[in-house]
Formats: sequence, structure tokens, C-alpha cells
Amino acid sequence: MNQIAKQIHSSDIRDILENSLGGNRPDRADCLRLLESDDVQLMGMASGHITKKRFGITASFVNNIILNYTNVCITDCKFCAFYRSPGADGSYTLTLDEIETRVKTARDMFGIRQVLIQGGHNPNLGIEYYESAFGMIRAKFPEVGVHGLSPSEIDMIAKVEKCSTAEVISRLAEAGLQSVPGAGAEILVDSVKDVISPKKIDSAAWLRIMEEAHMAGLPSSATMMYGHVESNRDIAEHFGRIAELQEKTHGFMAFIPWSFEPNNTLMQKEDPTTHGSGGTRLLRMIAISRLVFDGLIEHLQSSWLTNGIGMAQLALQYGADDFGGTLIGEEVVSCTGARSTELTDAKIVEAISQIGYRAVERDNFYNTVSVRQ
Repeated sequence: MNQIAKQIHSSDIRDILENSLGGNRPDRADCLRLLESDDVQLMGMASGHITKKRFGITASFVNNIILNYTNVCITDCKFCAFYRSPGADGSYTLTLDEIETRVKTARDMFGIRQVLIQGGHNPNLGIEYYESAFGMIRAKFPEVGVHGLSPSEIDMIAKVEKCSTAEVISRLAEAGLQSVPGAGAEILVDSVKDVISPKKIDSAAWLRIMEEAHMAGLPSSATMMYGHVESNRDIAEHFGRIAELQEKTHGFMAFIPWSFEPNNTLMQKEDPTTHGSGGTRLLRMIAISRLVFDGLIEHLQSSWLTNGIGMAQLALQYGADDFGGTLIGEEVVSCTGARSTELTDAKIVEAISQIGYRAVERDNFYNTVSVRQ
């Protein structure tokens, strides 16, 4: 701590870091200063210190699969290489039997504790499809948590059913949905969304649906996709809006910042975003996330999926406490061709051990299942 204090003394963000180490979280103006500062390593030292005080040198992970149940989508997001229009070549929707087979195989082969269920905005799927899938998983694989559907997918179901999103959430929770992923947030500023995903729900709707989920007893994660057309001010606003909802509901279990992968997307063809934003940007986002959400959102994931194992190891030292999931069967990011998008639990344990940390396997709700070393 003394070494950190000495280095902070001459920094242009001294006041923010000293306040953070004293338990006072940065506000929007502070966040913007952090985003524009060159002292990324110093931010990492402060956020790493805060994280070690809370978690020691332990890093958790979940043994899971991603179940991309359909790639049929009418939202046409420019940043997505996964979706197919209804009826297009390569479009698919899994049957309930196929879903059961995938979950059973993953449970038997890998001992998964969570299935992350996400897909496209498919106008041909009514709520009964999801109710049947969630109910089947909970009945046949009770040890596997059901973590599924972004707010924008919930909005799509409500449109198909011509009912409210609150009603959709209530029915899905009764059927077996246990928690909600944070996808679809991107950047919670509509001027950004108007460029990258103009057909998707706006920022207010994303926040409202998340609040409805929290009020219905469904915890969730929150995400941020950075590295495209957003400004630092937009990112600061995103952090602020997530923090404000969390102060109200306390429903977010984790925050996950991840970088946009432009390969094979319309944004690569039509916009100036031609390459990823890189490792330094990730570490900055991880460090700021810990400072902004310290004492508010407990867990922060390393974002290995879009940045690789080596950067995830560094992220654990810059403020992350959770490595993420094994993500067996991932199809969305893999469509960019960026890198391998799945890991075994053994590889995650090895990666955590290599930096001198203790690996802990968790369940869907961040409860410890076993200590893995």
C-alpha cells in the first residue's frame, strides 16, 4: 500500500485513486478523467489492491456451455457476424431434443454448472419454446443453472406475444429461468446505438427490462462492448447508468467489459472500425470497472473470450476476480474468426495457477463449488 501511495502522489489522477482506495467510488466526471489518463498501470495497481483486499489471490470460473439456440435474427446489428435473416442459407433453430442432447452431453463430458442461452431475435419463436426449453433443463439437469436471454431477446418475445416484458419475465422465471445475461447493452447511449444497432431496443428499454428482471427475483450480469464508435464520454455515461440501476435494485451479480471484434461484420466494411482495440484498452476498462463498481457490483470478469488467455491473466491483476466460463459451443464471437472461443476447465485452472492464484469453480450464482488446486 505504501508503494502505491508513493506512485499515486505525482499522478494527475491522484485524487480519484486516493478516494477509491478510501472507499469512495468515482463519479462520471472522475470516470472520464480515468479514461483520458495515461496512468493505466497505476489504475491497475489501485484496482488490483482493492480486489486482493476483497478476494485475496483467488479467481473463480464457471464450467459452462453457450447454447446459441438460433441464429435467425431481424435486428441486423452491424457488429454481429453471427446472425442470419429468416429463411437465409445457414439459418437454424435448435429443437428441444437438440437442446436436451447438447446439455446432456456437456453435463456428462464436462460436468457443467451453467448453460448460457442466447440467440437471435427470431420472430418465429413464441414464449412456449423458451418455457419448454427452460423447464426441461431444470427438470432433467437440476445441477445446471439456466442463465439466459438478453433484454433485447425478452423484448422480442414480448412483441411476438403482444404482451409486456414484465409478463414475459414472470412466465420465464416460473418456467425455470434463473438469471439474465447482460448482452445487448453495448454502450447505453442512444447516439451510439443508432449507429451500431439501430433496430435493437434503446438504452432506456434495456435498463427497464433489467430492472423488471431484478424485481422479479432474477439476478443478472451487466456488460459493455467498447472499441467501435463510442467516445470516452459515452463510456463514462454507460458506467454511470449501470451504477445507478445497481444502487436501486442490487440485482447485478457481475460486470463484463468486452472489446468489439470487427472481423466479418458490416462495421468492418462500412465504418472506420477495422481492428480490435487491444490489450492496453482492456486493462484500462478492467481497472476502471473495479474502481467504479467497488462495493456495488461484486464480481468483474476477465473477458478472455475477446482478448485471449494472456490478457485475462493480466486482467486478474488489474481488478478482475472471475475468469469467466469455459464457453463450450460458443458460436457468436467465433464467427469473427478472431481466436479460439472455448476453453476446458483444466486450461482455465492452469492459466489461473500460472500467475500464482488459486482457482475456484463456482456455480451460476457465484457460489463456490470446489477449490481446484
